[in-house]
Amino acid sequence: MNPRADPADDFLLQEPWLPVCIDGCQLLAKSWFSDAEYCVLLTDMQGVWEERMDTAAIERRAQELNRRLRAAVQAFFSHLREAAEPWLSGGGGGEAQMCVWRRDGVVTLKLKSELAGLPFHWEFRCSPAPVALVCSQLVRPLLAMSRLLHRQLEEQGELLARKDQEIQDYRENGATLSRERLQTDVFNKQLYTEDFIQKNLPLLRSDPSDAPGFNADLQRLYAAVAAPHKRRRPQETHGDPDRTEPPEPPAQTTVIGPGGGDPENQNPSGQVGPDSAAQAAAVGATRPAERQSSRPKKKKVGLFR
Repeated sequence: MNPRADPADDFLLQEPWLPVCIDGCQLLAKSWFSDAEYCVLLTDMQGVWEERMDTAAIERRAQELNRRLRAAVQAFFSHLREAAEPWLSGGGGGEAQMCVWRRDGVVTLKLKSELAGLPFHWEFRCSPAPVALVCSQLVRPLLAMSRLLHRQLEEQGELLARKDQEIQDYRENGATLSRERLQTDVFNKQLYTEDFIQKNLPLLRSDPSDAPGFNADLQRLYAAVAAPHKRRRPQETHGDPDRTEPPEPPAQTTVIGPGGGDPENQNPSGQVGPDSAAQAAAVGATRPAERQSSRPKKKKVGLFR
């Protein structure tokens, strides 16, 4: 089966990468289960393995591993899903047991549980994943996340520089801090970056117990990057049918940091009506007058006095 042509890849792409520990083996896993088929993707950061099974393949393996089982796939698949998903989501398997076997480049997850009072066995036989699948599920989303985080860092550095200019303006107008312990140095981007790398990179390399994975903010960012782009349907176009609509602007993704974020207010339709154009012209006409009649600065109340 060609994974690049499998529509299940779209569903798998929307699933998060979750850190799991199975039989002492630290892995990142993502999985997708439907009514009678599944996809599983595993990586230990040295290799990537996958398995995808349809209804017929699941039925054959069930008969192979459970000789006494005589039932349709739908009759036992829900039990398989309930027993396997806790392990593949990093929460442990409860009464079900799972271990990892490696042989000839194949990673096998062996599951043992109980179904209707009888032992039930299953094996996820994951073979090396194609390069195209690794790129679509891991490499491209990580590169997109890296670009977004770098852009966020650049904008935060520019914001800090403007804050420093604002504070300097307060000081030049006679404002002083009410609490000296709140005073900070002027932000230097290059020195901050060098100091950050020097302090944190050795810790990242020397902590073998640090399991690979995404925290909650990175999971949200991965989901935003991996989400399919929704284009506007032709029937959503309003106005003159002969009118050519301008190209739709690219979707924007808000990067949420540990402290949360507040996306900028934007016109969701990207169109400006006649009333809006008139208002914009009126505002533009009054701006020079507003600059000339600007009020003198007031002394700030709070940290400065």
